[in-house]
Amino acid sequence: MTDSRPRRSVRRTLPARKRIALIAHDGKKNELLEWAERWRDTLVEHELVGTGTTAGRLSASLGLEVEGLMSGPLGGDQQIGARLTEQRLDLLIFFWDPFAPQPHDPDVKALLRLAALWNVPVACNAASADFLVSSPWLDQPYEMSIPDVDAWMASRSSEQAP
Repeated sequence: MTDSRPRRSVRRTLPARKRIALIAHDGKKNELLEWAERWRDTLVEHELVGTGTTAGRLSASLGLEVEGLMSGPLGGDQQIGARLTEQRLDLLIFFWDPFAPQPHDPDVKALLRLAALWNVPVACNAASADFLVSSPWLDQPYEMSIPDVDAWMASRSSEQAP
């Protein structure tokens, strides 16, 4: 019988210059901007990517270079999820609004699921983001375990063979 989940037996090393995703729901955009302003000198040392309006506002307000993707409801959350799966992001800072229903809640849940699956550090509010970006691991390589997808897929394929 096949394991229902892949083993975390592959090692991945995050680079010293991290690729950080910055996302905020509408009700949390100002809070993310205030947080990013406090950490601007740290953030500028890393590669930043954000969804829609959040990326634009970070760039315009703080002069940070932020690669802009689509708005979350238009597929930006899924673009971030794809990068997580491809190991093209190292940290996820996602200020989500627990009080406002989101039309794209399934996308948000999928994004957080992928971050958990691929062992990507996630901050969902200013306090957890403070802890993430003040970590001694932020500006140095960090080795972690990720799922061994190839072995998991091979075991599932061999189990289903006639």
